[in-house]
This record gives sequence, structure tokens and C-alpha cells, in this order.
Amino acid sequence: MTAAPAGRAPRPVLSSRPDQAPRAILRLAWLHAVSRRLPAALALLAACAAGLRGTLYGHWDAYGALQLPLIIEAACAAVIAVTAGSPFGEPERATGRWLPFLRLGAAVALTALAAGLLAAAGAGMPLAGGFPDLLRNVAGLTGIGLLGAVLLGGPLAWTGPLAYALAGVYALYTDWHPPTLSTPWLWPGRPPHDVGGALCAALVFGAGLAAITIRGARDSAGGDPPA
Repeated sequence: MTAAPAGRAPRPVLSSRPDQAPRAILRLAWLHAVSRRLPAALALLAACAAGLRGTLYGHWDAYGALQLPLIIEAACAAVIAVTAGSPFGEPERATGRWLPFLRLGAAVALTALAAGLLAAAGAGMPLAGGFPDLLRNVAGLTGIGLLGAVLLGGPLAWTGPLAYALAGVYALYTDWHPPTLSTPWLWPGRPPHDVGGALCAALVFGAGLAAITIRGARDSAGGDPPA
């Protein structure tokens, strides 16, 4: 076996041949999805949607009709946040420029899927707040979860959405028991078409996406967030 000539650049992780690059990228995306337990996350999101559908068959007062979907939306956000981290670290870092796109793609795809599944579950049912409220809550809660993944790591990222859900439940409570919490940063307590609440949820979601894309989830061993 002859040694490679001195000065020759190492072979890239992803092939530069046009006929092999798409297959290599798809394989990399699949390995990234498996390492983040995305198949299990899909099953849990489907279970949340089924739970919402079953809940909507019940007869709730206005207070319960707003609370219960919020709790299920927070559960979806918690699932997405936990999948942002991998128990095996990030071996995809060897691919260089592809890792941020994988992080972003996984977060966006799961958020869109969660919103779509919950919207389908609520179709034709008396879903309080409708799709605007659902989309606002899922996006904002997911943003909180992604920020939690960057700061705390994937295993603890679920705490952010659930803690915020408790604050949101209290905000809904104050709608019936003044003084009302009117800040748009507690958007679950705002009307579904409230612009301020929607902007705050969108800002949090954007911040979460930016953070997870650039920094990734914090190492579960307790180290600094990976770059």
C-alpha cells in the first residue's frame, strides 16, 4: 500500500461527487434524527394529538377548555425540546457546515408537525382559541424549550415549557379572577388574535431557533454548550 502524497487534503466526510452528495446528506439527516430520538418524538406528538382529540369530546367550562389544550401544547413543546440534545454528543460536528442546518431543520420540522397534528386533532371540534391560539402557544413554548436545551441540556429542557405552562394557566385564571395579568409575555392569557402576544411568542420562538442552531444543546455531562 502506497502512502498518500504529502500535502494532499483529507477526503471530506460528505462526498463531493454530485451523484453521491444527495444520498450522503440524506443519510446524515437520518443519523441525526435517530441520535435525537426523533422517531420516538413523533410517536409522543401523535399521542399528544390523540389526547387532545379525546379531551375535546368532554364537556368543559370556558376555563377548562382553555387550560387543557395549553397543557397538551406544553407537553408537545417539552418533547421537541428534549430531542434537541443527544445522549451521544454531536458526532455530526465532523461534517462542519452541515450541523447547524441539521439542528434548525429538526426543530422547525418537529414544531410544524406538532402544530399540524394538534390542528388536525382539533378539526371539527370546539377547540377554544382555534388555530391561532394553538400555533402561538406551540411556537412560543417550543422556543422556551429550545432555549432551555441550550442552557440546561436536552434532559432538562422540558422544565422550561412546563414551568411556563403553569404561569400561563395562572394568567388564564386571572381572566376570571382579577387583577388580570395583561402582559403579552404571558400570551396564553391574551385573546387568540392579540398582536402583542403573537409577537412575543414569535420572538421567543425565533430566539430559541437561533440559539439551538448556532450553539446546540448543552452537553448533558454539564459542560458548556457546544459551538
